[in-house]
Amino acid sequence: MDVRKKALDKHFEWNGKIEVISRAKITSREDLALAYTPGVAEACLAIAGDPEKAYQLTRRNNLVGVITNGTAVLGLGNIGPSASMPVMEGKCVLFKEFADVDAFPICIEALDVETVVQTIEQLANSFGGINLEDIAAPECFDIERRLKASLDIPVFHDDQHGTAIVVAAGLINALKLVHKSFSDIKVVVNGAGSAGIAIAKHLLSFGVQNLILADKKGILSSAYPELNSEQKKMLTATNIENQTGDLSTALMNADVFIGVSAPNILTSEMVSKMASDSIVFAMANPTPEIMPDDAKAAGVAVIGTGRSDFPNQVNNVLAFPGVFKGALSVRARDINDEMKMAASHAIADLIGAEELAPDYIIPDALDKRVAAAVCEAVKKTAVETGVARI
Repeated sequence: MDVRKKALDKHFEWNGKIEVISRAKITSREDLALAYTPGVAEACLAIAGDPEKAYQLTRRNNLVGVITNGTAVLGLGNIGPSASMPVMEGKCVLFKEFADVDAFPICIEALDVETVVQTIEQLANSFGGINLEDIAAPECFDIERRLKASLDIPVFHDDQHGTAIVVAAGLINALKLVHKSFSDIKVVVNGAGSAGIAIAKHLLSFGVQNLILADKKGILSSAYPELNSEQKKMLTATNIENQTGDLSTALMNADVFIGVSAPNILTSEMVSKMASDSIVFAMANPTPEIMPDDAKAAGVAVIGTGRSDFPNQVNNVLAFPGVFKGALSVRARDINDEMKMAASHAIADLIGAEELAPDYIIPDALDKRVAAAVCEAVKKTAVETGVARI
């Protein structure tokens, strides 16, 4: 059966992928009195006296809001909040299945930054963390920035940072194989939206000095037409020689290509212009920027994609469940850059030197070790950087 039809049939069968399960069993009048009125008043009064007790007396300690306005859903674009609900439910399933974190989907009917921010601010006391999902750029940057400033719980836009964390994890190991270092490589990131910009920022944190962002109109430079506000900011740290031209020009002597863009736009000829022992992460889905066999034939040493039917799948599920579990476990106020870097290292370190190979630089998406390792690394770093509350 065609996978699309099968998926639709399963969604009809599931009638929703999540449900609320009671942790308090009500089998007697006493149970009722303790869980609800009159006994519940004592918990309310305790929280009124000390709001931090909400983390002990309610599920806030392990609850994430998965929130979207449906403006950039998967590869489907702006399909609106109602149509985005299957994706948000799916994200909640992944939180629970991979890290035993409870998550609840919220789809907001709002396009402007102000309304989205205010709505989430009003909801925030119900959650221990906020996972922003499928919100279009550049609005997603402003929304996350403002929420991180106004809320005292972690706010994490997974389309940005989850992708960046896993890309960096794969690159840590790929660079070991080709005996290169972050500080010496030239990186080209194609696709200058939320994921591409976050990847670029994250790699700069790892010490990359020579990084070029490109998009459908070519290399991001002072001459690029209609740069948005976030792209303009990136010019202060990328394309330091203010190079202009197309993707082919950008790839001259590049060590790494990272694609979060469009299918089949990376040609074998372009790859041949890259440096020896080049690395390609072609993550457009379902069709990557270049197919793995073509990339290898053109001389690529390590190839990763976003697909589960090829080796080295760059999948956000390797990052966000463990990141949130770690942050929630110490009641972190934020998920900072140091915690994201720690997550990347934790994922990479799960592959030992004796296992490392061109077709095995990233753990499998179903590897049960990943969330626990990421959780521990994030938790430790939250404490060390002063954002943990316990």
